[in-house]
Amino acid sequence: MSGRPVVALVFGGASPEHDVSLVSARGIHEHLDDGRWNVVLVGIDRGGQPRVGDAGLLSGGLDRGEGLAVRWPACPADRTLREQETGRPVTPPLDVAFPIVHGAHGEDGTLQGVFALAGVRCVGAGVLGSALAMDKDRARRMLEAAGIPVVEDALLEGGAARDPAARQAALERLGLPLFVKPARAGSSVGISKVRDPGELVAAIEAAQAVDRKVVLERAVPEAREIEVAVLGEDPPRASVCGEIVPHGEFYSYEAKYDDPESKLLVPAPIEADLSERIRALAVAAFRELDLAGMARVDFLLSRTTGALVLNEVNTLPGFTPISMYPRLWEATGLPFPALLDRLIELAR
Repeated sequence: MSGRPVVALVFGGASPEHDVSLVSARGIHEHLDDGRWNVVLVGIDRGGQPRVGDAGLLSGGLDRGEGLAVRWPACPADRTLREQETGRPVTPPLDVAFPIVHGAHGEDGTLQGVFALAGVRCVGAGVLGSALAMDKDRARRMLEAAGIPVVEDALLEGGAARDPAARQAALERLGLPLFVKPARAGSSVGISKVRDPGELVAAIEAAQAVDRKVVLERAVPEAREIEVAVLGEDPPRASVCGEIVPHGEFYSYEAKYDDPESKLLVPAPIEADLSERIRALAVAAFRELDLAGMARVDFLLSRTTGALVLNEVNTLPGFTPISMYPRLWEATGLPFPALLDRLIELAR
């Protein structure tokens, strides 16, 4: 405990992306330099209770109730994690939190707000940037106003999603096929491709099981999925471009995490001038949404028209063995361990 900065690696959570978060956290934990950082593992169980424990939390321990239940730090004068029942401190004061809690209450600004109140520096975007980027509708309106091309979409919120007239109006404007997504979710959870009007209601219901706000998106014809990693240096820096070739019609949750036939091409086989344009747009989006630390910016490129649109910005990208963010930086000359060191340094 010589003076190494204390880094809380926070994972799990109550969202449908709990299991993906554990895989990301394992990847980060394996590559963090123990000689440089004093790493504290903090798993949030499916009920939302944070727990401190050993590496077993990353491999099923959370679901078995392992780890000590703790309270979040309360204020800058006391940045320790304390036992839930007794209030006794169980960690040194935290210097940096590295949240890798995908989905709601993890990448939407909620967890970032907890650490901001406690005076703990946080890897990645702050409260405002996290909340903006998490909401596909709000983020696209801001980016569109800044002149960045975005996916054409329609928002259906709450009761409007159950209104036949509102659904029909969106269908007529966007045409078929289209995609239906929760407005505030990641990892392709709750996403459906609609090819027939009769499929729309079920697709909206599947999305609303995740979030009451739903976006309907015009499908880009013969879309190629191009992704860029951004590192929040001064100025922000973009990686090389990568391309996802899903095994299936689109990059669904299953294609992303369960299908070995999906391919990641790094660097993407695109022309140099197009690559530079995409990288510049990624940095512009990063700035416009007031982001920090890291983000993965996803674009769709039509094979038939050549049109390019920004699809979404992910402020807590995956760090699994197949995740694009670390792979893109590896290809740009920044290996996984050095990338993690840089992200923590930026937070500090």
